[in-house]
Amino acid sequence: MHIRVVGCSHHTTPLVVREKLAFGLQEVPDVLRAWRQQMGPTEAVLLSTCNRVELYLASDTYPLPSVGETIDFILRSRGQKQEEWERYFYSYDLEEAVRHLFRVAAGLDSMVLGEPQILNQVKQAYQMAVDHEMVGAIFHQTFQYALKAARRVASETFIQQRRVSIPSIAVAEFARAVFERFEDKLTLVIGAGEMAEETLRYLREEGARRIIVINRHFERAQELAARWEGEARPWDELWKTLREADVVVSTTGSSEPIVKRESVLPVIASRPERPLFVLDLALPRDFEPSIGDLPGVYLYCLDDLQEVCQKNREARDRELPHAYTIVDQEVAALMSTLYRRAATPVIQRLRAEWDAVKEEELRRLWQKYPNLDPQLKAEIEKSFDRLVAKLLHPPLASIHEHSHASSPHELLDALRKLFRLS
Repeated sequence: MHIRVVGCSHHTTPLVVREKLAFGLQEVPDVLRAWRQQMGPTEAVLLSTCNRVELYLASDTYPLPSVGETIDFILRSRGQKQEEWERYFYSYDLEEAVRHLFRVAAGLDSMVLGEPQILNQVKQAYQMAVDHEMVGAIFHQTFQYALKAARRVASETFIQQRRVSIPSIAVAEFARAVFERFEDKLTLVIGAGEMAEETLRYLREEGARRIIVINRHFERAQELAARWEGEARPWDELWKTLREADVVVSTTGSSEPIVKRESVLPVIASRPERPLFVLDLALPRDFEPSIGDLPGVYLYCLDDLQEVCQKNREARDRELPHAYTIVDQEVAALMSTLYRRAATPVIQRLRAEWDAVKEEELRRLWQKYPNLDPQLKAEIEKSFDRLVAKLLHPPLASIHEHSHASSPHELLDALRKLFRLS
């Protein structure tokens, strides 16, 4: 059994690199298909968010591609050839890979400790892999345990008791530094996804009432605007609305910036003395970074949240030991289940081999002594059964103990060689 994760995240990789490696949701199916065609029949789940790109792999028997081959595949899938980017990647195997996934799902590895949004993203990545037949027995169990661990961390610790998501901190820490109140401010939301809606929720809590939603697909803009009593506008009214807006939240995740410095200069010139607060939560970024240098523009992106997120993490550090204990408990439970599952075919094969030897010896005995008393034959058969059971007990007990305490792979390999099991 093989389990591995290869990826990069905000811990190791700057935003300028992450935004070039991120996969859009619509790209994931093609990437999964390409993996199967190019790299072989392994289980695969691709998790791509604003803060991480991770490829989870598993196989019962088929060898996994090397870490280097996996990194090369990810880079090629994004049209990148920068060998120097390999240093941003990390990898974990078996139990450490499982522990990493569980911590990610529980929000313990997030930029904002305990953010709830990551759990939905993990669910979505898993379901997309299921829909494209990239998940087998190993990952079905692994991701179910990951979701269980995340739910336990949420319910048994205080890590998620306060605002911990990126949008909540962005609004509370950054927008509040520019505007004392939001009731009289016009909020423009560019994009209509989950991040946009979550940010809207916090802005409404802070008093925002005048809301305009613009999205490339007008129907989705209408749906989001209706849920928050706002107004939907078509994409071609973006520049007009930028002139009116006080607060801009952009979350489209377009492959190229949708607002460039040269294009926005007339907008800024048309609104002197009015500050423009821009929260660019997209990856890749929707606004060119140099726009933040313009007078009256307060532009913040994901990396700007890092310092505040660190303070947030420090305030919740006292909850981390309990959360890590929960994760470790669920990791141990899963690994025990997976190891027992991996051991089952070897145990069955060993029993079958020894039962076959027993039956062959009994057949020879009955041929040599065809007139044995039936009661004596029955007693001899029971003796053979007991002998086989006693001989099998030590190796089977060792497999059972190793399956609970650690990986039994070395023991299983030794048994295969010792008894020449196919």
